[in-house]
Amino acid sequence: MRTVSTSLITQTVEQLCIEACYKIGDDVKILLQKARDEEESPLGKWILQQFLDNMHISREEQLPLCQDTGMAVVFIELGREVHVTGGSLEDAVNEGVCRGYEKGYLRKSVLDPLTRKNTGDNTPAVIHLEMTEGDRIKITAAPKGFGSENMSRLAMLKPADGADGIKKFVLDTVVRAGANPCPPIIVGIGIGGTMEKAAYLAKKSLLREAGKPHPDKDIAALEQELLNKINETGIGPQGMGGRTTALAVHVETYPTHIAGLPVAVNIQCHAARHASAVI
Repeated sequence: MRTVSTSLITQTVEQLCIEACYKIGDDVKILLQKARDEEESPLGKWILQQFLDNMHISREEQLPLCQDTGMAVVFIELGREVHVTGGSLEDAVNEGVCRGYEKGYLRKSVLDPLTRKNTGDNTPAVIHLEMTEGDRIKITAAPKGFGSENMSRLAMLKPADGADGIKKFVLDTVVRAGANPCPPIIVGIGIGGTMEKAAYLAKKSLLREAGKPHPDKDIAALEQELLNKINETGIGPQGMGGRTTALAVHVETYPTHIAGLPVAVNIQCHAARHASAVI
């Protein structure tokens, strides 16, 4: 059994919140460069270059890439051989979010849903906890802006709707979203389980290396088919037209009930912010 203090968890979350908002991954950068080179629309090509320039400035000047620094979503993979000491894991994560958003000059956007009163420190975070083997803790901070989050949707399809129904729902969601989620987007899709499981799968799929195909060849083929169809919509970068509406489509599945076909679409903006650490 390995002991990990809550103070180390807090410190790690603090650093990850800042890193996620300042430094966009090379996987996204590579896809944006490819999209810029292949984009046929002059305006679309110019917009994609602006995104790349913005990423460079953000990293070099240590500034938030976007003014919407999101609601903190934190994924924790907790090894069964880890004993957390010094207090509550949830409290440690929220303290890390509080410190990170203060130290990193990140906009505090979290408030009570009814009174609309701001909590003042961007807490509480949305925390997803998964038990894993081993004696390590993997923490991923994924600040989620609401330009893209607001465009996400969930449907409880009928089993008879099948694959065609799933494709139709995904495409309809993207078309409805239009320019709102700052395309080119990454589309996370969760299929199966229950209502909340499908939504969780859709969000978690966005943590995958951008554009990396699913290991199952049939699911990978579905991802590619949907990516092609989305880019045929012509929405383009920032909704200004072009062939690059999405950079990638990520699908995750889970067994479901005989009477159901839950499908969730969680749209991510071009920044696809997240950062991970193992302690």
